[in-house]
Amino acid sequence: MAISSVRLRRLRVNPILCDGAGYCAEIVPELIFLDDWGFPVIDPVPIEDATCLQHARKAVATCPRVALLLEDMDAPRH
Repeated sequence: MAISSVRLRRLRVNPILCDGAGYCAEIVPELIFLDDWGFPVIDPVPIEDATCLQHARKAVATCPRVALLLEDMDAPRH
């Protein structure tokens, strides 16, 4: 059986750029919660759900400090 490659993505935050505005956690609460100081804590798992990925893209586009990014991951699928 051949293993095919599926491109998955995950959210990442640049803690140097982030100022804790919190928009990201409002847009995609499935992946992001805010810590006690209002800074995002991001679930590091790959985003497999199409709706969740759409929300993650919106969070990246909405970030006022451009501190969020969607990182491509290569994950083998059986």
